[in-house]
Amino acid sequence: MIMTLDVPSILQVLRPVQDPELQKSLVELNMIRNVAVNDGDVSFTLVLTTPACPLREFIVEDCEKAVRTLPGVKSVNVEVTAETPQQKSLPDRQGIEGVKNIIAVSSGKGGVGKSTVAVNLAVALAQVGAKVGLIDADIYGPNAPTMLGLESANVVVQQGAQGEVLEPAFNHGVKMVSMGFLIDRDQPVIWRGPMLNGVIRQFLYQVTWGELDYLVVDLPPGTGDAQLTLAQAVPMAGAVIVTTPQNVALSDARRGLKMFQQLKVPVIGIVENMSYFIPPDMPDKQYDIFGSGGGEKAAQELGVPLIGCVPLEMDVREGGDRGIPIVVQSPESASAKALVEIAKSVAGKVSVAALAS
Repeated sequence: MIMTLDVPSILQVLRPVQDPELQKSLVELNMIRNVAVNDGDVSFTLVLTTPACPLREFIVEDCEKAVRTLPGVKSVNVEVTAETPQQKSLPDRQGIEGVKNIIAVSSGKGGVGKSTVAVNLAVALAQVGAKVGLIDADIYGPNAPTMLGLESANVVVQQGAQGEVLEPAFNHGVKMVSMGFLIDRDQPVIWRGPMLNGVIRQFLYQVTWGELDYLVVDLPPGTGDAQLTLAQAVPMAGAVIVTTPQNVALSDARRGLKMFQQLKVPVIGIVENMSYFIPPDMPDKQYDIFGSGGGEKAAQELGVPLIGCVPLEMDVREGGDRGIPIVVQSPESASAKALVEIAKSVAGKVSVAALAS
């Protein structure tokens, strides 16, 4: 069969090219659009399922190779865009208008860097073009505003049909609400469960989020009221469990992971934070301060992916204190690169789950 250089032939040679994660034809998934041919110059739009696609370059390369097998091709121009799929709604859980995917970041115990992971995950997704929001649901210890450089932000509260409506603060490409915006800096939050339940629901439903691809929720440590409220209120794309390699943290992380599974919330995977220490004066050295291999072992035993290991570097702490996340302050650092890859992995898994549901 002699192939000519026209739109049907281009679609035909692109049909065998698959999305590596979905393992389906790009053509059949309607990810190849706006195909045009002009005197040997071929152009088309590749519509990915997330702006943070981890395999973007490979997919584009496979498309270009396929098209160049046709006779008469002078050039191939691939415009890459993304349409993030909407997570499946559930009859007993109310979604948030305009919000496509809700991702919880949780830990079994405090001090493992959960908020650091949550903030950098949100910023990394925003850096690649996704529309991102962040809820600081750690009501008793709201420190995400500091990490996102919004410690002095003023959040506008308006009266709406459902009561008070919050206008989220914004920095580094991320919209955010936090209890830290509503109380004085040193004011303790001394609340019982029902009050905490109410403010989390307000952060979900009474905020002008607009259109979001991802809403990241930074949960407090443990398996308490905040986790239960979130899991029962909204359909979630999944939960990311943050731990350190040491046995104490892993033991608590297992409990948190099991809790989400019991609540029928998908577990996206485990992030091992503070995986090893890199001295600033000896960047080629690394030390396993908290042990090694714990996250990988737990992931294997529990049947969930280990989606990344983040080293401990001084820049991570300094960036968090200054309100400049490591993925912004030092994008070439080992920690930032690990966090960016985690963000891509999370986005990819969320898209696959949404399209499969």
